[in-house]
Amino acid sequence: MLLCPGLHTYQRMIGCELLEDGSTTGFLQYAYDGQDFIVFNKDTLSWMAVDNVAHVTKRAWEANQHELQYQKNWLEEECIAWLKRFLEYGKDTLLRTEPPLVRISRKEFFPGITTLFCRAHGFYPPEISMIWKKNGEELVQEVDYGDILPSGDGTYQTWVSVELDPQSRDIYSCHVEHCGLHVVLQGHQESESILLVMKAVFGAIVLTIVLAGVGFLAWRRRPREQNGVVYPSTRIHECSSPS
Repeated sequence: MLLCPGLHTYQRMIGCELLEDGSTTGFLQYAYDGQDFIVFNKDTLSWMAVDNVAHVTKRAWEANQHELQYQKNWLEEECIAWLKRFLEYGKDTLLRTEPPLVRISRKEFFPGITTLFCRAHGFYPPEISMIWKKNGEELVQEVDYGDILPSGDGTYQTWVSVELDPQSRDIYSCHVEHCGLHVVLQGHQESESILLVMKAVFGAIVLTIVLAGVGFLAWRRRPREQNGVVYPSTRIHECSSPS
């Protein structure tokens, strides 16, 4: 990299992904003085200059075809091999799942206004989806969301709430999705009806190595009081879509 005189810093970030369908992706990029500088495109064996100064570096690096091919091979082969190795070492932790325990409760903070809470706890990994629906339509602006917090035992907890008129006949339902598990609770009355269905959720493995001195491995998965604790009867051991 061509640098200007004086004291400067540069950062290099390199990583790869192994997706569920077997395909792979990879990235290699540099930052200069805290700003994006140049990005490698392994498919075209070229560098993309983010600012005008980086064009000098781009021309110099693209003149070395052997180095370009080496970087491509490292992202597509060696990085993926390391990723699979780390995943095998840590699979008991990385692939562990605990389904959420879900309950609905209601509390009257002001006369004539009732707040309905949907709480989930005891789940892992922390990625979870929780929404409220009224008469089958998702509520957005009227809903408050709690943070996803650790429970202290290796699992997580969170909540979502909505205000309602206790005299209305609207039907409220809480929808919780976690690692392919879909729980629906009716929440207007003290007793709740439960619908448990399976749903496909895609995941991916991500290995990111920051060569500025930090390296880490992450397993990415997609896909967020009073009564009625629900214990889902189905345990999902992998966050993956059915074949």
